[in-house]
Amino acid sequence: MGSLMRNIALTRKAKHISIRLPPLKLPHARKISTRSKVYNSRVQSANERLKYSYSHGTSTKPLLGDTIGERFDKVVERFPEREAYVFCEDGHRATFSEFKHEVDQLAVGLISRGLTKGDRLAIWLPNSKDWILTQFAAAQIGLILVCLNPAYQQFEAEYILKKAGCKAVIIADEFKTQNFYSMMANIIPELPEAKPGSLSSTRLLPELRDVFIANKTSEPFRGTTPFKELKNGSVDVDVLQKMKELKRMIQFDDPACLLFTSGTTGHSKGVTLTHHNLVNNAVLVGENMNFQEPGRVCSPWPLFHCAGLSVTSMVCMEWGATAVYPSRGYNSTATLKAVHDERCDTLYGTPSMFLDALANPDLDKFDLSTLRKGLTGASSCSAELMKQVVSTLKIQLTIVYGCTESSPLVSGTSIASSDENELSTVGKVFPHTEIKIVDREGSVVPVNTTGEVCIRGYCVMMGYWGEKEQTEKAVGPTGWLHTGDLGTMDERGYLRIAGRLKDLIIRGGQNVYPAEVEYFLHTHPKIQDAQVISVPDERLGEEVCAWIKLWKGETMTAGELKDFCNGQIAYYKIPRYIKFVDEYPMTASGKVKKYVMKEQAAEEFQSYLT
Repeated sequence: MGSLMRNIALTRKAKHISIRLPPLKLPHARKISTRSKVYNSRVQSANERLKYSYSHGTSTKPLLGDTIGERFDKVVERFPEREAYVFCEDGHRATFSEFKHEVDQLAVGLISRGLTKGDRLAIWLPNSKDWILTQFAAAQIGLILVCLNPAYQQFEAEYILKKAGCKAVIIADEFKTQNFYSMMANIIPELPEAKPGSLSSTRLLPELRDVFIANKTSEPFRGTTPFKELKNGSVDVDVLQKMKELKRMIQFDDPACLLFTSGTTGHSKGVTLTHHNLVNNAVLVGENMNFQEPGRVCSPWPLFHCAGLSVTSMVCMEWGATAVYPSRGYNSTATLKAVHDERCDTLYGTPSMFLDALANPDLDKFDLSTLRKGLTGASSCSAELMKQVVSTLKIQLTIVYGCTESSPLVSGTSIASSDENELSTVGKVFPHTEIKIVDREGSVVPVNTTGEVCIRGYCVMMGYWGEKEQTEKAVGPTGWLHTGDLGTMDERGYLRIAGRLKDLIIRGGQNVYPAEVEYFLHTHPKIQDAQVISVPDERLGEEVCAWIKLWKGETMTAGELKDFCNGQIAYYKIPRYIKFVDEYPMTASGKVKKYVMKEQAAEEFQSYLT
């Protein structure tokens, strides 16, 4: 999950957006030894007031040493007749016992196509039953699930499939304006003439052998295997035995999935999360949400994202809750309708999704009286907006913090608390997890002092797939994950997020790294240089803005540039605001002053924001 970046004061009737970024104060602070006996002396008791920005979440419950498949089997034994999932748009629903049968059927089908432990299986689908069947079938037999955003274009999908060395990929036929088969055929020209299961593309994707297509129609797609054949095939005794053997081979420290985050160096990085990461995070998130009594969770979050795969799918599985997915892609009205129709008691969403719900003209037409709880994160979070959510929807709300690299959630406000002051924080650190705030030299800073948020514990990723150097930059020798987020910790251990060390843009919960967009824009022959920054946006938190420097003698319009981006990069990365310039504001050492550009852009485009 992307981090909560800025405290943006938003109200439904606000005419202006004010950004309150605490000044970055990184004074000299004493270093804290990494030896456990020193840290243990700083563990916060119930009434202790911290002096330094370090907190360790304690628990009387040990971490679990189970795999995802083992947890899945246990929840099926406990709640066989409880409803496991509902996909409202497609009309699909199943109990946990029915879900288990579907997952085992698919696992057998995957094994029959030669997939085995450690192979990478890519999934390029919108929210659907086939997505979660694949998620748990892959986990059952030790496959590593590679999650692709359905908004990705050919340029992005090709890179990830190659980087991960995928042996097979499951695609949709189409979604919104996307034609997935056409893009795959462009990536692999051999596909239309290939025999299903024997694909050979030595030039681009040498390891890819199979393309499975989850299509709604009976239309054939040459070179592919219909997904329904994969999950509804005959069951061979030898394959069943193979599945049992694979399940016994899986260790909880084995990788379970690759979640690709936008790259600061121009390409996405594959965050590798293990069964141990995901299982234990699901336990702790559910405890924070007080899911001891399983309910019905409405989640509009996309499954390819850590908020969908982990906070929704994994948490609901672990706690025996019903996961309700309103639509294949995000739709505010569909979300409200899902709560109404399915009598949901819990609602997930980014702050912008909750803002959409409050502003929906049909809000009063839906009966939301069954709602009791809410969870939000992944984007800018205004305390005023959160108060509106609580009062309008009449729910208890937890605000959470984390990142994809931490599995993802590491802190949250208490779901049972009545303290409104908590709504301006992202809560306290979860059990079995450590958080510290450090200055530029890595020293722990005093409380209420801004610094970089660092995380340590079971939740830290295995690493970036195939990126040893990048992994070592992110995770230090003592196991601390450097998040790149700026934050503060108060005397009680409550965490606040102030911004980013780097230039991450969070647009409605979607992470956009300027360097990645700049990398793509530089491929245009007319563009000499491109600098991408954020512009505040009332609904989405931030929008993407590009300052473009053309080669001498070239001309270009904003529309021409957007046309160049359409179909090449994901829609949420396409700059909404475009400014053509001859020069950038520079420092004496020749570095671009992006903070100056942000100030100018916010003022220049203010008329678009009201």
